[in-house]
Amino acid sequence: MKKKQPTDARALIVNALRTKSCMKQDVYHNTVALFEMVKELLQEIADDLAKEVKGHDERLTVTFTDKGATACELRVAGDVIIFHMHTNVFKLDQSHSLWKSSYLEEDELRGYFGVVNMYNFLSDSFKFNRERDLGYLVARLFLNRDKKFFVQGKRQLGFLYDDLLANDLDRGRIKDVLLSVLLYVLEFDLLAPPYDQVNQVTVSEMNELNANLQLSTGKRLGFRFQSDADDLT
Repeated sequence: MKKKQPTDARALIVNALRTKSCMKQDVYHNTVALFEMVKELLQEIADDLAKEVKGHDERLTVTFTDKGATACELRVAGDVIIFHMHTNVFKLDQSHSLWKSSYLEEDELRGYFGVVNMYNFLSDSFKFNRERDLGYLVARLFLNRDKKFFVQGKRQLGFLYDDLLANDLDRGRIKDVLLSVLLYVLEFDLLAPPYDQVNQVTVSEMNELNANLQLSTGKRLGFRFQSDADDLT
Protein backbone atom coordinates (compact mmCIF):
# COMPACT_ATOMS: atom_id res chain seq x y z
CA MET A 1 0.00 0.00 0.00
CA LYS A 2 1.32 3.41 -0.95
CA LYS A 3 2.15 5.54 2.07
CA LYS A 4 0.54 8.97 2.34
CA GLN A 5 2.90 11.81 1.71
CA PRO A 6 3.32 14.67 4.20
CA THR A 7 1.35 16.89 1.83
CA ASP A 8 -1.61 14.53 2.22
CA ALA A 9 -1.42 14.90 6.00
CA ARG A 10 -1.30 18.67 5.63
CA ALA A 11 -4.41 18.63 3.47
CA LEU A 12 -6.24 16.48 6.01
CA ILE A 13 -5.24 18.85 8.81
CA VAL A 14 -6.44 21.88 6.88
CA ASN A 15 -9.72 20.14 6.10
CA ALA A 16 -10.21 19.17 9.77
CA LEU A 17 -9.58 22.76 10.87
CA ARG A 18 -12.02 24.12 8.29
CA THR A 19 -14.76 21.65 9.18
CA LYS A 20 -14.65 20.06 12.63
CA SER A 21 -12.72 22.83 14.41
CA CYS A 22 -14.92 25.58 12.96
CA MET A 23 -18.00 23.56 13.89
CA LYS A 24 -16.80 23.31 17.50
CA GLN A 25 -16.32 27.07 17.62
CA ASP A 26 -19.88 27.51 16.36
CA VAL A 27 -21.21 25.11 18.99
CA TYR A 28 -19.28 26.86 21.77
CA HIS A 29 -20.58 30.31 20.83
CA ASN A 30 -24.12 28.94 20.56
CA THR A 31 -23.76 27.46 24.05
CA VAL A 32 -22.51 30.75 25.48
CA ALA A 33 -25.57 32.49 24.02
CA LEU A 34 -27.80 29.73 25.42
CA PHE A 35 -26.33 30.11 28.90
CA GLU A 36 -26.88 33.87 28.85
CA MET A 37 -30.49 33.16 27.91
CA VAL A 38 -30.75 30.67 30.78
CA LYS A 39 -29.52 33.32 33.23
CA GLU A 40 -32.03 35.88 31.99
CA LEU A 41 -34.89 33.39 32.20
CA LEU A 42 -33.90 32.21 35.69
CA GLN A 43 -33.91 35.82 36.87
CA GLU A 44 -37.39 36.25 35.40
CA ILE A 45 -38.60 33.03 37.04
CA ALA A 46 -37.11 34.01 40.41
CA ASP A 47 -38.67 37.47 40.35
CA ASP A 48 -42.05 36.09 39.35
CA LEU A 49 -42.14 33.30 41.94
CA ALA A 50 -40.75 35.50 44.72
CA LYS A 51 -43.57 37.95 44.12
CA GLU A 52 -46.15 35.18 44.25
CA VAL A 53 -44.97 33.55 47.49
CA LYS A 54 -43.79 36.54 49.51
CA GLY A 55 -47.29 37.64 50.42
CA HIS A 56 -48.24 34.11 51.37
CA ASP A 57 -45.29 33.35 53.65
CA GLU A 58 -42.20 35.50 54.11
CA ARG A 59 -40.16 32.43 55.02
CA LEU A 60 -40.40 31.23 51.43
CA THR A 61 -37.51 32.57 49.38
CA VAL A 62 -36.74 32.39 45.67
CA THR A 63 -33.47 33.99 44.56
CA PHE A 64 -31.22 33.91 41.52
CA THR A 65 -27.46 34.46 41.68
CA ASP A 66 -25.14 34.91 38.71
CA LYS A 67 -21.87 33.14 39.55
CA GLY A 68 -19.93 34.22 36.48
CA ALA A 69 -19.46 33.14 32.87
CA THR A 70 -20.07 29.44 33.43
CA ALA A 71 -22.25 29.12 36.54
CA CYS A 72 -25.38 30.43 38.23
CA GLU A 73 -27.82 29.20 40.84
CA LEU A 74 -31.50 29.29 41.68
CA ARG A 75 -32.46 28.93 45.34
CA VAL A 76 -36.02 27.88 45.97
CA ALA A 77 -37.04 27.28 49.59
CA GLY A 78 -35.00 24.25 50.73
CA ASP A 79 -33.37 23.52 47.38
CA VAL A 80 -30.54 24.93 45.31
CA ILE A 81 -30.23 24.23 41.60
CA ILE A 82 -26.78 25.00 40.21
CA PHE A 83 -26.48 25.50 36.46
CA HIS A 84 -23.04 24.94 34.96
CA MET A 85 -22.01 25.48 31.36
CA HIS A 86 -19.18 23.22 30.26
CA THR A 87 -16.59 25.05 28.16
CA ASN A 88 -15.84 22.04 25.95
CA VAL A 89 -17.77 20.53 23.04
CA PHE A 90 -18.71 16.84 23.16
CA LYS A 91 -19.55 14.24 20.55
CA LEU A 92 -22.71 12.34 21.39
CA ASP A 93 -22.03 8.80 22.57
CA GLN A 94 -22.12 6.41 19.61
CA SER A 95 -24.65 4.18 21.40
CA HIS A 96 -27.20 6.99 21.59
CA SER A 97 -30.36 6.40 19.57
CA LEU A 98 -30.11 9.82 17.91
CA TRP A 99 -27.32 8.48 15.69
CA LYS A 100 -29.98 6.38 13.98
CA SER A 101 -31.95 9.48 13.01
CA SER A 102 -31.72 10.78 9.45
CA TYR A 103 -30.80 14.19 10.87
CA LEU A 104 -27.48 12.95 12.24
CA GLU A 105 -26.92 10.38 9.51
CA GLU A 106 -26.95 13.17 6.92
CA ASP A 107 -24.24 15.11 8.75
CA GLU A 108 -22.32 13.66 11.70
CA LEU A 109 -21.08 17.13 12.66
CA ARG A 110 -24.62 17.75 13.92
CA GLY A 111 -23.85 15.22 16.65
CA TYR A 112 -21.47 17.52 18.53
CA PHE A 113 -22.90 19.47 21.45
CA GLY A 114 -22.28 22.06 24.08
CA VAL A 115 -23.67 21.05 27.48
CA VAL A 116 -25.35 22.85 30.39
CA ASN A 117 -25.52 20.68 33.53
CA MET A 118 -28.13 21.19 36.26
CA TYR A 119 -27.38 19.95 39.78
CA ASN A 120 -29.68 19.78 42.80
CA PHE A 121 -28.38 20.42 46.33
CA LEU A 122 -30.05 21.10 49.65
CA SER A 123 -29.98 24.75 50.72
CA ASP A 124 -28.87 23.73 54.21
CA SER A 125 -25.76 22.08 52.73
CA PHE A 126 -24.47 25.55 51.90
CA LYS A 127 -26.05 27.34 54.84
CA PHE A 128 -24.25 25.11 57.35
CA ASN A 129 -21.17 24.53 55.20
CA ARG A 130 -21.70 20.76 55.09
CA GLU A 131 -18.93 20.07 52.62
CA ARG A 132 -19.57 16.34 52.52
CA ASP A 133 -23.19 16.72 51.44
CA LEU A 134 -24.02 15.53 47.96
CA GLY A 135 -25.65 17.13 44.96
CA TYR A 136 -27.06 15.25 42.00
CA LEU A 137 -27.27 15.84 38.29
CA VAL A 138 -30.98 16.05 37.49
CA ALA A 139 -30.75 17.20 33.87
CA ARG A 140 -28.39 18.32 31.17
CA LEU A 141 -29.17 20.35 28.10
CA PHE A 142 -27.37 19.65 24.80
CA LEU A 143 -27.11 22.22 21.99
CA ASN A 144 -25.54 21.73 18.55
CA ARG A 145 -24.26 23.89 15.71
CA ASP A 146 -27.73 24.24 14.17
CA LYS A 147 -29.10 25.56 17.48
CA LYS A 148 -31.08 22.37 17.97
CA PHE A 149 -31.27 21.03 21.52
CA PHE A 150 -32.43 18.09 23.58
CA VAL A 151 -32.55 17.38 27.31
CA GLN A 152 -31.32 14.29 29.09
CA GLY A 153 -32.72 13.89 32.57
CA LYS A 154 -34.75 12.12 35.19
CA ARG A 155 -38.35 11.02 34.65
CA GLN A 156 -40.36 13.57 32.62
CA LEU A 157 -37.19 15.48 31.78
CA GLY A 158 -36.00 12.46 29.81
CA PHE A 159 -38.88 12.43 27.32
CA LEU A 160 -40.47 15.89 27.23
CA TYR A 161 -37.55 17.44 25.35
CA ASP A 162 -35.89 14.51 23.55
CA ASP A 163 -36.85 15.42 19.96
CA LEU A 164 -33.65 17.06 18.71
CA LEU A 165 -34.93 18.02 15.28
CA ALA A 166 -38.08 19.67 16.67
CA ASN A 167 -36.35 21.61 19.47
CA ASP A 168 -35.07 24.93 18.15
CA LEU A 169 -33.31 27.34 20.49
CA ASP A 170 -36.20 29.52 21.62
CA ARG A 171 -36.77 31.54 24.80
CA GLY A 172 -40.20 30.08 25.40
CA ARG A 173 -39.01 26.52 24.90
CA ILE A 174 -35.97 26.97 27.16
CA LYS A 175 -38.16 28.55 29.83
CA ASP A 176 -40.38 25.46 29.70
CA VAL A 177 -37.28 23.31 30.28
CA LEU A 178 -36.21 25.37 33.29
CA LEU A 179 -39.68 25.28 34.83
CA SER A 180 -39.79 21.51 34.33
CA VAL A 181 -36.44 21.14 36.11
CA LEU A 182 -37.66 23.29 39.00
CA LEU A 183 -40.91 21.33 39.28
CA TYR A 184 -39.01 18.04 39.30
CA VAL A 185 -36.75 19.23 42.12
CA LEU A 186 -39.63 20.51 44.24
CA GLU A 187 -41.75 17.38 43.80
CA PHE A 188 -39.24 15.03 45.40
CA ASP A 189 -38.83 15.21 49.15
CA LEU A 190 -36.32 13.93 51.64
CA LEU A 191 -37.17 10.51 52.98
CA ALA A 192 -35.74 9.28 56.26
CA PRO A 193 -33.21 6.50 55.56
CA PRO A 194 -33.85 2.97 56.86
CA TYR A 195 -33.11 2.77 60.59
CA ASP A 196 -30.47 0.07 60.18
CA GLN A 197 -28.45 2.31 57.87
CA VAL A 198 -28.06 5.06 60.45
CA ASN A 199 -28.18 3.28 63.83
CA GLN A 200 -24.44 3.59 64.41
CA VAL A 201 -22.20 6.64 64.47
CA THR A 202 -18.55 7.08 65.42
CA VAL A 203 -17.31 9.44 68.12
CA SER A 204 -15.50 11.37 65.40
CA GLU A 205 -18.66 11.76 63.37
CA MET A 206 -20.62 12.90 66.41
CA ASN A 207 -17.96 15.46 67.29
CA GLU A 208 -18.05 16.73 63.75
CA LEU A 209 -21.84 16.79 63.83
CA ASN A 210 -21.85 18.86 66.99
CA ALA A 211 -19.26 21.25 65.58
CA ASN A 212 -20.21 21.59 61.94
CA LEU A 213 -23.25 19.46 61.16
CA GLN A 214 -20.97 17.30 59.03
CA LEU A 215 -22.93 14.07 58.58
CA SER A 216 -23.49 13.71 54.85
CA THR A 217 -26.97 14.50 53.63
CA GLY A 218 -28.35 14.40 50.13
CA LYS A 219 -31.55 13.54 48.40
CA ARG A 220 -30.26 10.12 47.39
CA LEU A 221 -27.58 9.06 49.87
CA GLY A 222 -28.57 8.98 53.53
CA PHE A 223 -31.70 10.62 52.21
CA ARG A 224 -32.86 9.98 48.69
CA PHE A 225 -35.22 11.13 45.98
CA GLN A 226 -38.71 9.87 46.68
CA SER A 227 -39.61 7.09 44.18
CA ASP A 228 -36.45 7.88 42.23
CA ALA A 229 -34.80 4.62 41.31
CA ASP A 230 -34.78 5.12 37.54
CA ASP A 231 -31.67 6.07 35.58
CA LEU A 232 -31.09 9.06 33.39
CA THR A 233 -32.41 8.48 29.90
